[in-house]
Amino acid sequence: MSKNKKKNSQQLEAETITQENAVEEVKEEVTTVKEEVAEVKEAAAEAVAEAPAKPAKAKGRSIPYEKRKALYGLGFIALWLVGTIYFFIMPVIESIVYSFCDTLPNTDGSGGMNLDFVGLKNYKNAFTVHPSYSQSLVEVLKDTALKTPLILVFSIFIAIILNQKFKGRVFARAVFFLPVIIATGPVIDIINGNMSSGGYSGGSEQFNSLFETDLVGELLTYLGIYNISDKLTEIINTLTSDIFNLVWNSGIQILLFLAALQNISPSAKEAAQMEGATAWEYFWKITLPSISPMIVASLVYTVVDSFVAPDNSVMKILLTKSSNWEFGYQAAMLWAYFIIVAAALGIILAIVNKFVYYEVG
Repeated sequence: MSKNKKKNSQQLEAETITQENAVEEVKEEVTTVKEEVAEVKEAAAEAVAEAPAKPAKAKGRSIPYEKRKALYGLGFIALWLVGTIYFFIMPVIESIVYSFCDTLPNTDGSGGMNLDFVGLKNYKNAFTVHPSYSQSLVEVLKDTALKTPLILVFSIFIAIILNQKFKGRVFARAVFFLPVIIATGPVIDIINGNMSSGGYSGGSEQFNSLFETDLVGELLTYLGIYNISDKLTEIINTLTSDIFNLVWNSGIQILLFLAALQNISPSAKEAAQMEGATAWEYFWKITLPSISPMIVASLVYTVVDSFVAPDNSVMKILLTKSSNWEFGYQAAMLWAYFIIVAAALGIILAIVNKFVYYEVG
């Protein structure tokens, strides 16, 4: 037993010595690691001290990128926004105020206007007192209703022709768009034979005759059906007596329809040909639905262009009132005219939009 106890004590002593040696080794390793960490910290501190100072960040760079983009956009439209407010919105508001007032220019030389509030008097006088305002409104509405379909049909017809491949196609397109470029006041006065009103004299009838023709009237007379009905004769004369003005007023519409025709996929025509569709069927089933959104755009443009044409009877009345310094009366007529035009456009769009094909996707 004593021998066993002695052996156990010796083993315990040996294990204790071994553990103590291991602890000493770990302590030495920890000390070495600490020294290395301290050296690394010192080296890093020296490197930071020796590194050049970073330049200060630009003030604008602290603004987020999306906000900077928004500020750039506002900067670009700022001038337009100021012009729109000063030259468009403010005059519109002033015209609304004028329509409820009698206006007289100041006599003190300040250039302002004396406003005398009269309520709806100007609007009532426009429809009940003025001798020709209501009649002119009806005349313009009828004229627009007659000419708008003719202009649209003519524009579609010419656009389809110009969309074909033939020699001189670019020149032909330029010829039909040329009136849009040169349609200035003096030019249109000369073409319409109004040279005296434009300050010109002599030769207006001869020059105007170059642009007028009555081939349709002569054809109907030859066929013996020209004077069947006075109303029908008047409509035919209105639609066909001034062919040049028809071409003159169709430049933008032809351009819009031409762009729409060029957006039709060639695969649609190939598929139609494979199915045996004729050119007539292709026009009604593919071409017309495809360009129908542009028909709406052209319709709106044509109607508005007809209503604001300076040679229609309502615009002549408005311009006369302006030259007579009757700005309040003129503003009332103008806003009444605007409401009627807006209502007419709303009705037209409500009807036409039911037949428009919009491609989705």
